[in-house]
Amino acid sequence: MAGRGRGTRAGRPRFPRRAAALALVALLTAAAPGCAPPAGADTSLTVRELDATLERRAAAVLAKDAAGYLEPIAPEARKLRAAQRTEFANLAAVPLKSWTYEVRETPEQDGDWATAEVELRYRIDGYDAAPVATRRTLELMREGDRWYVTADRPADGASDQLWHQGKVTVVRGAHSLVLGVGRPQEELRRIADTVDLAVPAVSDAWPGEWARQVVVHVPDSVASMAGLLGSPENSYRGIAAVTTGEAGTGGERPAIADRVIVNPQAYDSLGSFGQRIVLTHETVHVATRTSTSAATPVWLSEGFADWAAYRGEDRTPDLIAPALTKAVRAGDVPDAFPVDEDFGFDGDPDELARAYESAWMACELIAERWGKEKLTAFYAAVGAHSGRDGSVEQAMDAVLDTTPERFTADWRDYLGTRLG
Repeated sequence: MAGRGRGTRAGRPRFPRRAAALALVALLTAAAPGCAPPAGADTSLTVRELDATLERRAAAVLAKDAAGYLEPIAPEARKLRAAQRTEFANLAAVPLKSWTYEVRETPEQDGDWATAEVELRYRIDGYDAAPVATRRTLELMREGDRWYVTADRPADGASDQLWHQGKVTVVRGAHSLVLGVGRPQEELRRIADTVDLAVPAVSDAWPGEWARQVVVHVPDSVASMAGLLGSPENSYRGIAAVTTGEAGTGGERPAIADRVIVNPQAYDSLGSFGQRIVLTHETVHVATRTSTSAATPVWLSEGFADWAAYRGEDRTPDLIAPALTKAVRAGDVPDAFPVDEDFGFDGDPDELARAYESAWMACELIAERWGKEKLTAFYAAVGAHSGRDGSVEQAMDAVLDTTPERFTADWRDYLGTRLG
């Protein structure tokens, strides 16, 4: 049977050499079909040759040309061809603006086999000013003077895309695009409606420029969510949604588009209030992305997102921050702001809740004492700093006319007053 037996090299499947059949599909066209390379010819796989092939493949995606998309795949790689045919069909409803590949480095070659690392970048029409980027590993086989793809998988440390998990259903909102796999369309519509409410609320809280459009992915399970994030499933079991993307790059490299990814089980367990808070919180991360950098501590980015989500809600602090309220009333007032590691999803849930609530109360204090404009100016000033060291200290001095020591003392008093 094709694709089975014949031994392996570095884990690569060996396919029978049937030049007459393989000549029907060309990956690289350096000579006439079915001909062996001339004696002494350079049979190495170059970046330029692979780029040309991938450009044709990208054009086939945008043209919705399934045959063109499958053309580079070795005919004997039957399982790969079937998987790629399914993935292409799964992608059909996604409104793509662009789809490009970039070869990251010279392919590694071992005789008739080669491995190449490529970066796929794509944009959704009407929503992405910047692309989503994901890395892929391609394995290729030479037959005569041509190269054929025999494997296409996420690179080490990279994640799946939604269409790898099933057929994508698309629901459009006024400010949202919701892409789901294995979820009812009515559910996707409700999520779109909730994001449509979140976008104006976030725009009122955050004066900076942003697209005011949000793309949401809804996979069929927490396991699939973890696959999209390239992380262990246990990290997200109780997490209703997360935002992917890249903090402000300062112009050093292209920006990367954000995606809000929903954990359907955890999200469904929330009432309408909780769902609105979660999606507003995640929308804040989308809005503030270009002003968030390595200089921004997690307590500020998460605290600001919660502040913006809760600011229009009629809830008392003890209801918004129950874990922190319990600690404060027991005399356990935190001494300092939570550090980045306190926000990890795989730790103690109660400690995680106190970290978020402590951060929210810090931003609530700034908004109450200095005003909303000072809070947003403080956020922007921290993110504009050259690095983490000194970012909060300088912004507190320049924007709030205070020091971290005085602010921490004021924050601890504020916790006692509001939650005690």
